[in-house]
Amino acid sequence: MTSRAIPRKQGSRHLAGLSGMTLLEITVVILVLLTLITILFFGVQAWKRGSDRAICIVHIQNVQKGVRSYANLYGYAEGSNVPNLQTHVIGLGKFVEAVPVCPSGGTYSFGTTSGADTIPPIGELYTECSLKTSAEHDPPDHSDW
Repeated sequence: MTSRAIPRKQGSRHLAGLSGMTLLEITVVILVLLTLITILFFGVQAWKRGSDRAICIVHIQNVQKGVRSYANLYGYAEGSNVPNLQTHVIGLGKFVEAVPVCPSGGTYSFGTTSGADTIPPIGELYTECSLKTSAEHDPPDHSDW
C-alpha cells in the first residue's frame, strides 16, 4: 500500500521567498506616478493658454481682414469714416459671421485707436482684446495688417 500524504499548508516562513512588492516600493511607484501626472497637468495648462492666445489672435486677424476687405470692396481709404462699420463687417453673411469671443474670457473692443467708425491705417488694429497685456493676446507683428 502506498501512502498518499496530504501536503501541509505552507507557513509564513515559506512565503518570504516569493517575489512581490513591499509597501515601500508601492509608495515609491505611486509617488513617481503622481509626479508625472503633475508635470503633465502643468504642461496641459501651458498648452491651453497658448492655444487660447493663438485663437484670440486669429479672431483679431479675421476682423482686421474683414475691415480691409470691406474698405477695398467699397472704395474707402484709410482714415475714412464709415457709419456703423462694425455692423457692415460682422454679422451673418458678412465678412466675419459672428462677433468673436475670446476663449480666455477677454472682451474685444472695436476701433479703440482710430474710432469705431473709422477705417484704421495699415499697421493699426481695429480690434483689441482686453487681455492683450496680461496674457499677450496681441499679435506680435501687425505692421502690415
